[in-house]
Amino acid sequence: MDMAAVMRRQQLQDWFFHKLTFTFALSVLLVLIGIIISLFIGAIPAMREFGPSFIWTIEWDPVNDKFGGLIAIFGTLATSLIALLIAFPVSFGIALFLTEICPVWLKRPLGTAIELLAGVPSIIYGMWGLFVFAPLFATYVQPALSATLGNVPVLGALFSGPKIGIGILAAGIILAIMIIPFIASVMRDVFEVVPAVLKESAYGLGCTRWEVVRKIVLPYTKVGVVGGVMLGLGRALGETMAVTFMIGNAHKISWSLFAAGNSIASTLANEFAEAESTLHVSSLFLLGLILFVITFLVLSAAKLLLLGLRRKEGAK
Repeated sequence: MDMAAVMRRQQLQDWFFHKLTFTFALSVLLVLIGIIISLFIGAIPAMREFGPSFIWTIEWDPVNDKFGGLIAIFGTLATSLIALLIAFPVSFGIALFLTEICPVWLKRPLGTAIELLAGVPSIIYGMWGLFVFAPLFATYVQPALSATLGNVPVLGALFSGPKIGIGILAAGIILAIMIIPFIASVMRDVFEVVPAVLKESAYGLGCTRWEVVRKIVLPYTKVGVVGGVMLGLGRALGETMAVTFMIGNAHKISWSLFAAGNSIASTLANEFAEAESTLHVSSLFLLGLILFVITFLVLSAAKLLLLGLRRKEGAK
């Protein structure tokens, strides 16, 4: 076969492969831009009517077409923060156990179980939370928290109020259970890519297991660890059904974590199909746009954090 013909065919294949993969990558960007434009266009009537005050306005009155997003924004941030505070140390411990401590015969079953938990639909978590977790939480956990932390000055306000098993704290705990498999799986995978020679050298110098993790594993894998945390936080911010089941769906803000509240995702799920007025629909679009902005800001903060860490390493 003529070598020139073979080379022309290979060049044509390379050109086609390059354009095909470029199209796939570009389609993701186009879809993202399309989503942003759709949300912005849908939110224009609400932005014209309420302006920036929509963000810090509490009132949500569909009857009189008065809308503000503070309650939903607060509920989204509060439940996501609670979920992250619980999920991060638990996920770190799971990943550390699986990679550094777990016996070989137990590593695969535990790893498979975690991956299966990550695939459970969110509505299953919500149903389990409402019918199983909430009664137990109201009967045992909330009274214990109220009797202990509820007596602490200032902090006690967070653990007062009706003990009904649903609310901001309950929704945050369910979210934590949901995102633990995601964060733990990513952490386990990045911990396993640490070269064994680095850890063996540290052990040979007399380092303890915790010192190896703190001085070798974490510095080597910090980008992956932050990525896993952001993945979990992203799911917590946008989670819909589980939060809708557990948060109580009340348009109010309370100091108590036991009180019912609302989130952006649950508000959209509950009201979008029944919204009739233009302002009501537009306000829901604006809430969706705000959720997108919050997620973008969180991811941007994570990137800036990683850049700062890399600069410090370069300075050293």
